[in-house]
Amino acid sequence: MPVARPLAAAVALTAVLLAGCSGSDAPPRPTGEISVATGNRGGVYAVYGGGYADLIDQSLPEATAPVQYTGGSVDNLRRVGAGQARVAFTLADSAADAIAGRAPFSGPVPVVALAALYDNYVQLVVPADSPVRSVADLRGRRVSLGSEGSGTAVIAERILDVATLSADGDVVGERLDVRASASALAEGRIDAFFWSGGLPTAAITELRRTTPIRLVDLGDVVGPLTQSYGDLYTETTVPAVVYGEQSAVSTVSVPNFLVVRPDVPDAEAYWLTRVLFEGQQELIRDHPEARRLDRRTAIATYPLELHPGAERWYRESQP
Repeated sequence: MPVARPLAAAVALTAVLLAGCSGSDAPPRPTGEISVATGNRGGVYAVYGGGYADLIDQSLPEATAPVQYTGGSVDNLRRVGAGQARVAFTLADSAADAIAGRAPFSGPVPVVALAALYDNYVQLVVPADSPVRSVADLRGRRVSLGSEGSGTAVIAERILDVATLSADGDVVGERLDVRASASALAEGRIDAFFWSGGLPTAAITELRRTTPIRLVDLGDVVGPLTQSYGDLYTETTVPAVVYGEQSAVSTVSVPNFLVVRPDVPDAEAYWLTRVLFEGQQELIRDHPEARRLDRRTAIATYPLELHPGAERWYRESQP
């Protein structure tokens, strides 16, 4: 059953965090390894996460930030929960499943947020001359649903479900990351692929240079998706300019979070949040989605709680 957002609580939290509490001394800078779990090479998480890891290395001289390229959100949440990664990128819907212990997780995963970063856009990519015009047209076709352990796979299966298609029968499902999906589409080994990522996604931009492609409009599945799976999904559009489409394409978006375990020390969470914001201009040079990072909206991390160390930075960073 969909769960309504706790709007009153969110407004109250915003008021508290933005009330301001400046002038406090910063806590000690963390030391040791702070591994960053990102996502598929060729995706936004990998680029954004690589830039963020560089910032940690530069700003926290007694710490190191090795980058982990992963399957994506589900993989990242499992790694953070198991202590195999210190900080990670994730989709909000995967995070909601993690803390609730719902499939694909075998039990609750302890994670909290440092910040809401930007929104992911679900992109269903097909050759420009494909007869596929809707999700229903995928029946009987070869479709990459995203890599194992990815948030893309979770959303793709849910989209197929609300379109009354089975990922294991009505379509010939493949489990490929975004780069492998792009290559397979270019070579004619698949007919379509799903991807959930920021705009633009490098692997899709690179594919478009050699292969005529287009995005399939997903507007007809947004309502059923929200009704079945909750209001973390929002109808939006991919602007035509992003990939050179003839017109904007309706789709569904999901927020992205930066997360850690709740037992990460407050000082470490404070500095991880501070480094993120103070290095924003460098992150923008890595990927334009970093422009969307905003102190006022970053605290909107429903259904995850904010780490107390992150809360402290938001309070003390006010002018």
